[in-house]
Amino acid sequence: MNNHLRELRAEHGWSQARLAELLDVSRQTVIAIENGRYDPSLPLAFAISRLFQQPIESIFNPDQEPA
Repeated sequence: MNNHLRELRAEHGWSQARLAELLDVSRQTVIAIENGRYDPSLPLAFAISRLFQQPIESIFNPDQEPA
């Protein structure tokens, strides 16, 4: 899954540690999501969506399957 978390975090001027604190997750979790190594749980995706006040689908995009 692709995401725009890194860009959104940068727009707000937050460090990975600050974002992790706001979401009540570890910094390693934020790093893994930003790097596409971890897809957040649905509750975490909703928390991210609320925090940035954007729809989930504007933050997270599924990988495109070949036709």
